[in-house]
Amino acid sequence: MERLTAQDVMTLWPDEAGWSQDIGLVALLDACDLVDTDGRILLGDVRTSIEARLPLAPRLRQVVYVPRWGLGRPLWVDAAAFDVRDHVCAVPPVHHADEARLLEVVEELRRRPLDRSRPLWKMWFVPGLAGGRTAVYLRVHHVIADGPAGVAMLGALFDSAPDGPAPRVEPWMPAPVPAANELIVDNLRRRRAAAARVLAACTRPATIVCRTRRAWASVRKMVSGGRAPRCSLNRPIGTAREFAVVRTELATMRRISDRYGVKVNDVLLAVFAGGLRELLRSRGEPVDNLALRAVVPVSLHRELPGPARGNLLGQMIVPLPLSIDDPVRRLVSIAADTATRKRGVRPRRGAVVGGRTVRWIALTLLSRQRMMNTYVADVPGPPVPLYLFGAAVREIVPVVALMGNIAVGAGAFSYAGQFTITVVGDGAVCPEVDVVARGMEQTLRSLEASRHRD
Repeated sequence: MERLTAQDVMTLWPDEAGWSQDIGLVALLDACDLVDTDGRILLGDVRTSIEARLPLAPRLRQVVYVPRWGLGRPLWVDAAAFDVRDHVCAVPPVHHADEARLLEVVEELRRRPLDRSRPLWKMWFVPGLAGGRTAVYLRVHHVIADGPAGVAMLGALFDSAPDGPAPRVEPWMPAPVPAANELIVDNLRRRRAAAARVLAACTRPATIVCRTRRAWASVRKMVSGGRAPRCSLNRPIGTAREFAVVRTELATMRRISDRYGVKVNDVLLAVFAGGLRELLRSRGEPVDNLALRAVVPVSLHRELPGPARGNLLGQMIVPLPLSIDDPVRRLVSIAADTATRKRGVRPRRGAVVGGRTVRWIALTLLSRQRMMNTYVADVPGPPVPLYLFGAAVREIVPVVALMGNIAVGAGAFSYAGQFTITVVGDGAVCPEVDVVARGMEQTLRSLEASRHRD
């Protein structure tokens, strides 16, 4: 019996406010055997290929089951009537569409709500792009996987060779939903185990003190920068999104990071800070003495054995000093901050307090929070090329979510030597994502052309 963790449950809450917490990617494929002579996707063959791989990603045939009060947290159960046709679809060919048109199609598909009575994922094929390519938009709700777990899932659905053996569709029967008495027993067992852990800890007061100090130090670091500064980027957001893509090579990011003894993630943050600086200046807002606060998720999957599954993230809040005009000095400042903050990152655990009132309060606070201004995520992807139904994946563009009053964010994804950054902005509060992308490209060029300075 697999209960949702506290992190998993809380990823479902923002959906109620219209802030869909879906993560995803857009993969650009060589068309080859995927389309017929009319340019349409061979949907039957593709569905068969995807369905044969689902045993490698069992969460894609499961739904979130919410038991009645007193039976414990929600849990994962097999979908009673899974049909791959509900999840693998195609849109009519968008003949010779460029990237701007493709991103518009992705936004149209992203805004279609996922049905919680079915597994929370969709895969759309978009044929007919410029150069004869086909795009795949894979959308997965955050409750199923975070970034690293999503990459593991990607490895299950895609091939590492163009001519791999075609898997067979094996018969599948859903397991029944646990009965009420089973849920009661499981809930009592979990509560008893939690109580036993508390009692055991009480016999070791030194351990309690040590853990409390570590937790308090982590919280203190998170809030040490005070409240986030006010700016036009922090207003309650809606449901529409705008996207812009910044492309570079992973080798370029590593050259810059090696040159100054920093991490690739530090370079990403410095580049994004340059884009935000350009945006605020274009709006006529002062950037002198301004340091925006960015929340940065930190994966903790490596601390557990086995493949990454579900959500296991910590987070740190990093100041982005927009007041520093020199990209190198800005990079060094950010790297010095992240080096100390990352050591205090701990997984976000705890109990889930249920009830509509609690969720309403939490969502209301999210739309008015003053802890952070923006969001930046960096997900290392597969280092080798992938294939789907024999078609080579030429590029992968990440799609990240926003919520609350964070109107602009960025997600980066490395794949087969490429490093692709997607800027996402709320359609009403921050539609000028192209300005952010232009500032990021300028900052990246400056860092690439720079020479090491003491």
